[in-house]
Amino acid sequence: MNPTSILTLKRKSDLPDSLVVRLTRLNNTLLALTLTVTFVAVAAMFWFGSIAHQQNNALASSEVLANSIAASLVFSDPNSAQQELQTFSRDSEILAIQVLLPDRTLFVQWQQPQLTHLLPAPATWSQQAEIISGWRQYQIQQPVFFKQEQVGLLLIQQSLQGLQRQLMILIALMAVFTTCMLALASRGSRLLQQRVLAPIVELAALTEQAARDNNYNLRGEIRRHDEVGRLTERINQLFQQVAANQGSLKQQLAAERQTGLHLKQLAHHDSLTGLPNRLYFQQQLEASIQQTVAQQELLALMFIDLDNFKTVNDRFGHDYGDEVLQQVSQRMLQVLRNEDLLCRLGGDEFAIVLGQLIDCRHAESLADRLIAAIRQPMFIRGQQMPIGATIGLAFCPQDASTAATLLQKADEAMYAAKRAGKNTFRRVQDAD
Repeated sequence: MNPTSILTLKRKSDLPDSLVVRLTRLNNTLLALTLTVTFVAVAAMFWFGSIAHQQNNALASSEVLANSIAASLVFSDPNSAQQELQTFSRDSEILAIQVLLPDRTLFVQWQQPQLTHLLPAPATWSQQAEIISGWRQYQIQQPVFFKQEQVGLLLIQQSLQGLQRQLMILIALMAVFTTCMLALASRGSRLLQQRVLAPIVELAALTEQAARDNNYNLRGEIRRHDEVGRLTERINQLFQQVAANQGSLKQQLAAERQTGLHLKQLAHHDSLTGLPNRLYFQQQLEASIQQTVAQQELLALMFIDLDNFKTVNDRFGHDYGDEVLQQVSQRMLQVLRNEDLLCRLGGDEFAIVLGQLIDCRHAESLADRLIAAIRQPMFIRGQQMPIGATIGLAFCPQDASTAATLLQKADEAMYAAKRAGKNTFRRVQDAD
C-alpha cells in the first residue's frame, strides 16, 4: 500500500461517524450478499415499475386521442384525424399509429419513416383498451366510441428503447455506486453490530416501499454524515428527480387533455363568430326535439338568412362581410334569452332553437325583434351596410317531430318570407 492510501485510510478512521470505523469487523460475505440482493430488488422493481408507469400514461393518452378522433370517424373526415395523429405523434417514442374502421379497413395512419414492420391488427375486437407488451416495444389497442357506440379501433405502437436506455443508465450508476460502497466497506470492515445495520435496513425498506407504491416523495432520514448517510442523500436526490419526472409527465398529460378539449371546442364552434356550428346545431336540435316530445312541450326553430349579404361582399369585400356577420351575431345574442341556442350554419345562414315555449306568439314576437335589431343602421369603417334578415319559423311537434323535417319546414318558411319581400318572417302554414 502506498503512502497516499495509508494517509487516506488514516483520515477516514479519524472520523467519529465513519462507517469504516464502526464496521471494521463486518462479515464481508454477509454485507456483499445484503447489498446485492437489495440492489437487484430495487433495480428490478424500478425497471418494471417505470415500464408499467409509461404504459399507463400512454394508455391514458390514447384514450384522449380516441375521444379526439371519434367525431372524425363518424363524419368520415380523415384530414382532421390525420392532424390529430400528427399532433399526438410528437412523442419520439411513438413508432406508428393506425385508425381502423369497424370493417377493419384502414382509415388513417402515421408511422416513423424508418419503421418497416407494424404489429398486426387484432383478430378479435374488444370494447376495452388492451396493451400487448413486447421486449422492445408494445402496442395499445384503444377502442373508439362515439355516443357509447364503437366506431373504430386505435392502434398505437410505442417503443420502449428510450426508457430502457435511461433505466440502464440509472441502474448502472446505482451499480457503480453500490460497488464502490461495498468495496470501501469490505476493505475497512471490522465489526458488525445490529444497531449499525439498522440504517441500511431502513434504507432498503424505503426503496422497496417507493418502488412498490410508486411513491417517490418518500425521503430517507440522514442520521449520520457517513457512507450510509451519503447513500441516503444520493437516493433522496434520485427519488426527488424521479418525482420531478413524474410531475412533468402528469403536466404533459394534463396539457394533452387540454389540447383535446380545445380541439373539441374548435370542432363544434365557428371560428369567425364564436357561435356553435352546424355540427353542434344538429346534435343539440335532435336532443331538444326528443326532450320536447317526451315532455310534451313546444319548441320553435328559426331559420335566418341575411338579406343583401352577397351585395356587401361584392361591393365592399369579404372583410366587410366578416365584420357584418360578427355584428349581426352580437345583435341577435342581445335579443335572445340565455337558454336560447343561436348557431351559424354557414355563409350568411343562422338557426335558433327556442325551447320550453308557452305558445307560438313568443317566437313570432322574437322574430320581429330580431329583424328589427338586424335592420338597425350598421356602419363599418364609415360605410353603411344594407343588411336585413328573413326568417322562417317551424314548430315542434305541430309542424314536425324530427330534426331533418323540422329544418326543412323552417327553410321552406324562410323562402316564403323571401318571396313576400324579405325583412320579414313566415311560418310553415304561410309557405303552403
